Amino acid sequence: MDHATGNAFTRRFRELVAMFVLAVAAAVGGPPALADESVNTGYFGGVAIMGYDPVAYFADGRATKGSEKFSYEWLGTPWHFANAKHRDMFIREPMKYAPQYGGYCAGEVAFGSVTVNINPEAFRIIDGKLYLYYDQGGAQWFATNATEAVPKANGNWPKVAADLELDQYH
Repeated sequence: MDHATGNAFTRRFRELVAMFVLAVAAAVGGPPALADESVNTGYFGGVAIMGYDPVAYFADGRATKGSEKFSYEWLGTPWHFANAKHRDMFIREPMKYAPQYGGYCAGEVAFGSVTVNINPEAFRIIDGKLYLYYDQGGAQWFATNATEAVPKANGNWPKVAADLELDQYH
């Protein structure tokens, strides 16, 4: 097996393992917030998180624009990273770094709706999970009310995700 084929096989194997883990988690303890394959790419970008690096939120504590040079396709969507190290970290553990609710505004999901428009700079990490928001006010509200907002959003997400699949919000 040549190097390129081996890399493709390894990536696909990791994706299948992640999907299996999600299925088991859903069967045992309820659906994770990214169990379906809805990924917010905005209206015009076609790239997850508007091209921001999901690992940078954790590793650097800030929103950092990624580069097409360091991209990786996951769940049928390209993800950009600031560097190869971040890309490789994501490849190893995408569920650790991917934003909750497919990168849609967590505050809107808590209210049972969705907005495609997010501000990648409006984010919070709560209990080791990345949440993105429409604006800084929404991020502050969600973080302040996390004990109520997170379970409410988790409960609403399956219906919101199903509605997204049916294109109910466009």
